[in-house]
Amino acid sequence: MDKLKSMQLLLDVVETRSFTAAADKNHLSRAYVSKSIQQLEAYLQTRLLTRTTRTVTPTEIGKHYSQRIDGLLSELQSIEDMARQQNEQPSGRINISAPTSFGILQLTQLLPVYYERYPQVQVSINLADRFIDVVAEGYDLVIRIAKLEDSSLIARKLAPCQRVFCASPDYLQQHGTPQTPGQLSKHAALIYTNEHNPEAWIIEGPDGQQTIKVNGPMCSDNGDLLRSAALSGMGITLLPTFIVGDDLRSGQLQQILPEYCPPDIAIFAVYPSRRYLSATVRSFVDFLSEYFGPVPPWDLGNSKTT
Repeated sequence: MDKLKSMQLLLDVVETRSFTAAADKNHLSRAYVSKSIQQLEAYLQTRLLTRTTRTVTPTEIGKHYSQRIDGLLSELQSIEDMARQQNEQPSGRINISAPTSFGILQLTQLLPVYYERYPQVQVSINLADRFIDVVAEGYDLVIRIAKLEDSSLIARKLAPCQRVFCASPDYLQQHGTPQTPGQLSKHAALIYTNEHNPEAWIIEGPDGQQTIKVNGPMCSDNGDLLRSAALSGMGITLLPTFIVGDDLRSGQLQQILPEYCPPDIAIFAVYPSRRYLSATVRSFVDFLSEYFGPVPPWDLGNSKTT
């Protein structure tokens, strides 16, 4: 029995809930996968999977065993990758997904620099503001802007993501500048809809955490549209500084309530924990981390957000 191979097949069966799917993923026969798991169970003298005619689920012992070996195999893979990549040059295609505004405003200007450094790499980028399942949708890497929950994926923080309340000087001159979070509810809000509860702005500050109900003339799932609406004087919006940083520096938008902010989020590179991390993927993640850093370019020189 190839113990490591059997462990990997067990993880694939647990993940897919199917011997057939695990076999297809590894280009093996279903019989081979089933026999490998049986040999592993015999070696451990315990049942790891419960099999029915329709489903395959891990036993309680199988679930705990799978979680432990997942971490061990990932660490082993990382060690092997590090050894291989001493002489491996980044090349081939890398499939990436990123949020729309972030991709257009921040990633596109970096690609020429990355390509100059790694001319053998072809970058394929899909821009979408919905949640992307990096495993199910077959991406090598996903840029995610969020407060990440625990998962089986690997997430590397690339940069902080500050969000600010802001509006145009014309709007504030006409309607007044909010002095407390509670006053936001009396203003026209430009609302980003890709939130769990978009019409409830959660704010942290000297008085602790507050939830402010807002409404207004426009809502959208795209930050660029909300920025344009704010610039035209339609209302107050809550957007990340990678979208409005230049506007704050130029004075076209003004930050409101700078001592208050929404809960922290960050920009992450997310990739599957058990997929072979090629030199190409690693080179792109390292490149982004190097470029963005702890104080990203869009926040440099902006005293209102740094």
